[in-house]
Amino acid sequence: MSDYPLAIVMTGAPASGKSTTAMALGREIGAAVLDQDSMTNPLVDVIMKSIGTSDYSDPRVAALTRDARYECLLQVASDCLRGGASVILIAPFTAERADAAAWKRLESRLSDAGGQVHLVWIRLEPELLIERLIARGAARDAEKVANPDRYLTSVNLGPPSVGHIEIDGADDPQDQVTRIAAALPLPTR
Repeated sequence: MSDYPLAIVMTGAPASGKSTTAMALGREIGAAVLDQDSMTNPLVDVIMKSIGTSDYSDPRVAALTRDARYECLLQVASDCLRGGASVILIAPFTAERADAAAWKRLESRLSDAGGQVHLVWIRLEPELLIERLIARGAARDAEKVANPDRYLTSVNLGPPSVGHIEIDGADDPQDQVTRIAAALPLPTR
């Protein structure tokens, strides 16, 4: 049983199903779903236009926006947690899942806001990842699907280096939710 709100950090490769799973999980456990892309992409688009690119994978875009994008996500999550609301944060969290010290900083920040922090990693095989990127047809994925081999060598598909709940991205989202919920200290209804 949870005596304080959950802060579920949802990570995985692009098109692994983070948003779909998070939305279903949010409905199941009554948590706010905070998607970094939804929260920050309109502002990132303005910055991209000002530097003359439309490519989200342009290294200049990450250099100019990464820290601010995560800060927006974490500030809103912290506000929700302080208000007693459970949250699911959706973002790549690449540095935080690869580096124990970075994860500890993130975990401490969310814990200090009152959250009980859990990392969920959605694993996806490379072939299915490329299929999903092609199927969703998003402009931000154009470079990835144009040269899938190059993209796959550039993305970390390995598991987090810290404790986490591992979910198979090929499974049905409701099955994923059931497994995640079973691993969390949820209050009884």
